[in-house]
Amino acid sequence: MAGIAVIGAGMGALTAAARLAVAGHRVTVYERTQTYGGAVRRFERDGFGFDTGPGLLPLPAVYRDLFVKTGKEPLEARVELVQVDPSARHVFADGTEVALPNASRAGVVTALDEALGAPAGQRWGDFLVRAREAWDRTRRPLLEEPLWDDWSVLAAREPYPAVPHKRLLRTRRAGTLAEVGAWELRDPRLTALLEGHALAYGLDPRVTPASAAVLPYMEHAFGTWYVRGGMRELARAVHERCLARRVEFVFGAEVTRILEKDGRAVGVELAEGEVREADFVVAPGSARGLPARADGEVAPQRGLPSRLTVLLALRGARPEGTAHRTVVHSVDRDGELESLFGTAPSVPTRPTVTVLRPGDPALVPDGDHEAVTLGAVVPAGAEIHEEHVDALVAVAERAVPGLRDRVLWREVRTPADIARETGAAGGAIPAPALAAAGGRLLHPANSTGVQGLFTVGGWSHPGGGLPHAGMSGALVSGLIVEGPRFRGSQ
Repeated sequence: MAGIAVIGAGMGALTAAARLAVAGHRVTVYERTQTYGGAVRRFERDGFGFDTGPGLLPLPAVYRDLFVKTGKEPLEARVELVQVDPSARHVFADGTEVALPNASRAGVVTALDEALGAPAGQRWGDFLVRAREAWDRTRRPLLEEPLWDDWSVLAAREPYPAVPHKRLLRTRRAGTLAEVGAWELRDPRLTALLEGHALAYGLDPRVTPASAAVLPYMEHAFGTWYVRGGMRELARAVHERCLARRVEFVFGAEVTRILEKDGRAVGVELAEGEVREADFVVAPGSARGLPARADGEVAPQRGLPSRLTVLLALRGARPEGTAHRTVVHSVDRDGELESLFGTAPSVPTRPTVTVLRPGDPALVPDGDHEAVTLGAVVPAGAEIHEEHVDALVAVAERAVPGLRDRVLWREVRTPADIARETGAAGGAIPAPALAAAGGRLLHPANSTGVQGLFTVGGWSHPGGGLPHAGMSGALVSGLIVEGPRFRGSQ
């Protein structure tokens, strides 16, 4: 039985802690703030409640596996999972709207044909078939296995089977998402639908590899889910599972140094100078791709994304049949991409906005009010002003007519808030790991150059997102429990 120090109480760290404790180890979690969950938090005021981090859960099997492996009970015994249907409503630049059913290829094809005209649905359906092939080729090495020394194979090989495209007497294949949209989907609205999945993670579709087709495929194949009471309930359930397995939590404990001796991690040093010994140390990764050794303030890196979130308390009930999630696509796609990813990143004036309207009685004071969350990608470290918030609300009104007249009050969450809660420089948010692109979108391995030191969470393999955090915790647990012979989940 080993003593294990886990730095931080984000979702990846919590899943690693629970799994390690079940394996018989003594696990202590040191969290610099006063709560758990990392970015999965809640804001409450006047009887309203809002998720301030992820609002939906893709691939719930990751957390179902966690609860079975750490307690032999289903996740549903601890939280109420609700499948979101429609998966999303989309409002495109030309005003066209479509609601896409959850986890139904045939239903999506029909909905797109009816809203956009044939053969839009067939083109998207054919794209999903190719995206599944990319998923099948990358699922294990990208999500279920540690990142091995031969990772360059993932970096060099494009797993998406692009359709040959003749252009100027040359046959070419799409190498980026933007090219997939232009050459294979051939409809600006379908292109917006595709690129929106990358943009949600702060990825520039003009340079993001075609392998990112796995992002919409995951949503199509495994559905989109909501946790009744808000996503914070998932964090609560995982924290309680850790407590049940006798994981010790020390809140308000900032780790300033990871202790090493003879090339091995041997413990941590807290801000007050107190030393805690350990046989293994599990640390969060960082935007620099290094273990978070708390060695000083890190300046935000250019090009990393963050998020602007606006929480709206509204008078008036949520109309019957309202979609849980609506994506309002930018009317100026090129301008938005230039603002976010150009030489001088700035907050877009006409952004793509995601509108979340859960319709959850637990989040409102009564049935005559509604809690709505608006979100948009902004550069990490961006300063947010009132006009940026007003721009989000104005865009959202394309999906929620009369929105501004219903607002009782609003709360704004900026990149600075994310930085304060998660410790990520500039409030940066990591993207999931993706193949191809020379390895640019892979994340550092969970094992490090220091024996006994492992990294977990969004800035480590396999990257950002709630499912990926849970996977990183499983990988770290396997590497510690089984050692270098660990080959991932079966």
